[in-house]
Amino acid sequence: MGARLKTGLWVRAVLRRISSDGTSAMVLKKGDEDAGAVLIVLTDRSGGLGVLREDGSDWARVDATNPASVDAYLERQKKYDPDLWIIELEMRDVSQPVERTLGSRRLDLDEEA
Repeated sequence: MGARLKTGLWVRAVLRRISSDGTSAMVLKKGDEDAGAVLIVLTDRSGGLGVLREDGSDWARVDATNPASVDAYLERQKKYDPDLWIIELEMRDVSQPVERTLGSRRLDLDEEA
């Protein structure tokens, strides 16, 4: 596994970038500053929900789209990983792909190309 940005730095940068676009963004659970994993909860005003998890240098959508399944998934992940970060983004539409705008914490992506 290659080098990664520290999680706290990456989260703050993403929150700042997302907020500058007018999207509401907040930290729901602060994890380890250096190496915690990140989950992103997506919400929209029509009640849509989604969850993104890191998958290597990409993001993958979790099969959890209602409040009960999202809460259950987040609770399981918090028990499994106490260093976990959870951030929430309020989108116009959670079905729209936001994954590519988030980027990656990996620093060695150019080496693989």
